[in-house]
Amino acid sequence: MEVEKKVKNNAEDEPKVVYRGWKVMPFIIGNETFEKLGIVGSSSNLVIYLSTVFNMKSITAAKAVNIYGGTSNFGTIIAAFLCDTYFGRYKTLSFAMIACFLGSIAMDLTAIIHILHPAKCAKELGSVCKGPTGGQIAFLGFAMILLVIGAGGIRPCNLPFGADQFDPNTKAGKRGINSFFNWYFFTFTFAQMVSLTLIVYVQSNVSWSIGLALPAILMFLGCVIFFAGSKLYVKVKPSGSPVLGITRVLVAAIKKARLKPVPEPSVHLYNYIPQDFANSKLAHTDQFRCLDKAAILTPDDKVAPDGSPADPWRLCSMQQVEEVKCVVRVLPIWISASFFYLAYIQQTTYTIFQALQSDRHLGSGSFQIPAATYTVFLMLGLTVFIPIYDRVLVPFLTRITGKEGGITLLQRVGIGLVLCIGGMLVSAFVEERRRTIALTRPTLGIVPRKGEISSLSSMWLIPQLALMGIAEAFAGVGQMEFYYKQFPENMRSFAGSLYYCGIGISSYLSTFLISIVNDKTEKAASGDWLPEDLNKGKLDYFYFLVSGLMAVNLGYFLLVSYWYRYKDVPKEKSNQVNGETEESV
Repeated sequence: MEVEKKVKNNAEDEPKVVYRGWKVMPFIIGNETFEKLGIVGSSSNLVIYLSTVFNMKSITAAKAVNIYGGTSNFGTIIAAFLCDTYFGRYKTLSFAMIACFLGSIAMDLTAIIHILHPAKCAKELGSVCKGPTGGQIAFLGFAMILLVIGAGGIRPCNLPFGADQFDPNTKAGKRGINSFFNWYFFTFTFAQMVSLTLIVYVQSNVSWSIGLALPAILMFLGCVIFFAGSKLYVKVKPSGSPVLGITRVLVAAIKKARLKPVPEPSVHLYNYIPQDFANSKLAHTDQFRCLDKAAILTPDDKVAPDGSPADPWRLCSMQQVEEVKCVVRVLPIWISASFFYLAYIQQTTYTIFQALQSDRHLGSGSFQIPAATYTVFLMLGLTVFIPIYDRVLVPFLTRITGKEGGITLLQRVGIGLVLCIGGMLVSAFVEERRRTIALTRPTLGIVPRKGEISSLSSMWLIPQLALMGIAEAFAGVGQMEFYYKQFPENMRSFAGSLYYCGIGISSYLSTFLISIVNDKTEKAASGDWLPEDLNKGKLDYFYFLVSGLMAVNLGYFLLVSYWYRYKDVPKEKSNQVNGETEESV
C-alpha cells in the first residue's frame, strides 16, 4: 500500500511537504540492510580478530570490544542531541554513514597492510607472541572511533527518519509507520544473521583482508542507495535543543513553586504557540501538576509583542510543559522495558557455553555446528515471527479489539516480558537436563578440557533461543515504537537513543550480576554456579534467578503501565490542498 499526501504548511512561502511513504522505502530499508551488514560485519568477529591478528590477550581483546560496544550504544545520546538540536536526521545520517564507510576501510587496511598489525604469531609451544606497537594501536583506535561515530549517529536516527516518510495524520500513514517498525527490525535481524554466518565464515576461514573488505563494500552500497533517494525524502528540520526546553520548564516551575494551581488549567495557563511550530499540539493532563506552575502568567512576567515570553527561563507555555510531562512519564517505562535485555543477553553468552558442552553433531557425520552459530536461531525466531505478526496477528487483533495495531504498545511490551520469563525457565530446564546427562551418560570418546560433553543434542537449545527471539519481536520492537510515538516530534532521535542506552545498561547489569553470583557462590558449600566447566556448576539456578528478577520487573512494569497516560493529541481536521485531501492508496 502506498500513500502520497501533500500538506500545506502554516507559512505560505514554505514548500509543500510530500509524504511518499512506501515509495521511498526501497532506499530506506535497502540502506538499512547494507549498512547493518557493514557495521555488524566489521564488529561481530572483532574479539577474534584482536586476539589472533593483533596478538592481544583474550581478556584485553574482550575489554576492548566491550568498550567499543558500550561507547557505540551510549554515543547515541550525543548524536541524538546534535541531530535534534542542530543538524536534523538527514544530515546526521549522511555524516554517520560516511564515517562508518571510512571506518570499515580503515579496519580493512589493518589486515591488508602488514605494518599496521603485528607479525603473525607462531603456534609452537612456548613461542612468545609480539604484541601491537603504539602506532598500530593508534591506527586501530582511529578505525574503531570512526565506526563508533558512524554507529552512534545511525542508530538513533535511522528508524525515526524512515517513519518521517509517512503522514502521521492519515490512517494509511499510521499503518505504514506501524509496519515500518516491524520491517525495520526484520531487516536488522536478517543482516545480523548474514553477518554472523557468511561474513564471519569468510573472516575466520578464508581471509581477514577479504572478510573485512566485504563490510566496507556493503557500507558503500548502503551509502549509494541512501543518497540515491535524497530528493524524495521528507527532511524534518531541527527545532532547537529539546534538552534546553526541558531545563527551562524545570527552572521556571522551581521559581514559581510557591504559586497556587490555577483553576481550569487548559483555559488559564499561558500557551503561546509559534507560527513555525512543528510538534503536535498537546492537550492538558492532570499528571505532574507541579510542572504546570511554569506556565502560570504572573504580573511579573513580560510578554513580547508577538506573544512570546520575554524571559523563557521564567515563563513557559502549556505546550512546553506537556512535552516535558511526556518525557517524565516515559522514563519509568524505559527503566522496566530495558531490563528485558538483561535476560536477552544471557541467550547470547551462556547459551553458547551450553552448546560447547552439548552434542553439536549433525546426524552421524563428523561435522559440528559452531557454538556461536546457535545465536542465529534467536534472530531466526524474530525474523520469522515479525511477518506473521504484521500480516496475520495485527489484522486479526484489530478486528477483535478495534484498536490501531490490535493491541496497545505497552501491552505488546508486556507480552514480550512474559515470553522472556518463559524463555529463561525453558533455558533452566534444558540446562538441568543437559548437565544430568553429561554426568551420567557423556558422549563417548570426547572429554574436552572444560569437562564432559553431554550426549544431549544441542538442538534442544533452539526452543529457548526461538522463544527469546519472539519475545524481542514484542518487547524490543514494541518499546522502540513506544518511544518514537510518545516523545515530542523534535525529540524522536533522542527517543531512539534511549533504546540503545537501555541495551548498554543491561549489558553492564549483566556483567555486575554475573560477578556478584560468582563471588557469592564460588566458595559456597553447594558449589560455584558459574564455573568454567558447566557440568560442575549450577547454571540452571542462575537462569532461575534471572527469571525471578524478570518476574519482579514484570510486576513493576504492570504498575507503571497502569499509571501511564498516553500522549493526548487533539484530533484536527485533515490538511488539504486546494480544498481537497490528496491521498492515493
